[in-house]
Amino acid sequence: MNPISKPDYMPIPELRKMQLEKLQKLIPYEYERVPLFRRRCDEKGVKPRDLVTLADLAKFPFMKKTDLRDEYPYGLTAAPMSEINRFHCSSGTTGKPICIPQTAEDVAIWTEGVARCMAMYGITRDDIVQVSYGYGLFTGGLGAHYGAEKLGCAVLPTGAGNTEKQIMLMKDLGTTVICCTPSYFLHLATVAEKIGVDFRRDTKLKHGVFGAEPWTDEIRERIEQMSGITAHDIYGLTEIAGPGVAGNCPYCHGLHVWEDHFYPEIIDPDTLEVLPDGEEGELVFTTLDRVGTPMVRYRTRDLSRLQVGECKCGRTMRVMDRVHARSDDMLIIHGVNVFPSQIEACLMKVPEVAPHYMIELSSTDTMDRFEIKVEVTADSMSDSMSKMEAVRKRVAASIKEIVGLSPKIMLVAPGSLPRSEGKIKRVIDNRRK
Repeated sequence: MNPISKPDYMPIPELRKMQLEKLQKLIPYEYERVPLFRRRCDEKGVKPRDLVTLADLAKFPFMKKTDLRDEYPYGLTAAPMSEINRFHCSSGTTGKPICIPQTAEDVAIWTEGVARCMAMYGITRDDIVQVSYGYGLFTGGLGAHYGAEKLGCAVLPTGAGNTEKQIMLMKDLGTTVICCTPSYFLHLATVAEKIGVDFRRDTKLKHGVFGAEPWTDEIRERIEQMSGITAHDIYGLTEIAGPGVAGNCPYCHGLHVWEDHFYPEIIDPDTLEVLPDGEEGELVFTTLDRVGTPMVRYRTRDLSRLQVGECKCGRTMRVMDRVHARSDDMLIIHGVNVFPSQIEACLMKVPEVAPHYMIELSSTDTMDRFEIKVEVTADSMSDSMSKMEAVRKRVAASIKEIVGLSPKIMLVAPGSLPRSEGKIKRVIDNRRK
């Protein structure tokens, strides 16, 4: 067994005992060093000594992204500055970003999580890993880089962008693993096709490690069919550790959470009550080992569930469903709750359209306007109005069947919608607020 993967198989009673012991150290540490957490505990009438069982964690207050912005930059930092050796920040759209100061120990735990994911995917020290996530404040690039190096892989740190050069290096250096967002891989594939590169024929790619944005099973299938690789899901967020909090094994339709470092809960996003394993709700994480900026019961806004039952791979770490949507990405259109991932799944049922689309929302004095622009594939592009109208009707019917709405569908030419080298923006909401 790879020593990196040894904790994955820890007996469950031993794992639960470890989690409780770590929580009983974490809660007093956070209470003593973070004024906001202490104030909220006092307001709820709960003290660190009240954590006697794992179930008692539910007594303690939540943390959320607005806390990180309100306390920017150091209000939630628990370690002295002399112990901080890394900062990472999220890509905020307005106002201050969230800032996560980390100690060397924090970075080491994060690195270990990524390496364990990659080992689970079947990646070894013989692989060449091309990291096409952005480097810098975003956690994706350095997370994948450090994790691959810990596993013993050779790393090609291309970062995002300069797509044709990336494809050239992929071919010339014999890249076997690509790490990037799923939307950027689709962009790579589109550019490769234009310049006459076939991933199956002209490269040695075997694995894709994709994260940083929700993606559907249909997109996974499309990626695997077009490239011949095995597509792996890696989960994480800056507030908790970056990529490497969870990843999928070959057997589970979901992701194993590294529970020895990250304690998961599922809550009802409306009542905030903890839900039992098997029920869907909002994913909440507590960092069991983080020293620099510990997070107790951090609300991710990601919708998932913790699955019931053992995994065939033998790992004892619980499996979370792949994140299909975020509660704060939900659109309310004509009174209907709609997630972009639902639209994506509908489009992928129509083989004549490509996985590139844009949702545009606007409003009049009386109603919302809902329009979707979607690219057709190069093979399906036709001058025949009747053929294109038939494709448009199939797209509209798929969305009506699944979502229950009838948006205006505009079919556009291949390559006409914006591409992204980082996280893709799928929604333009111009409705009156």
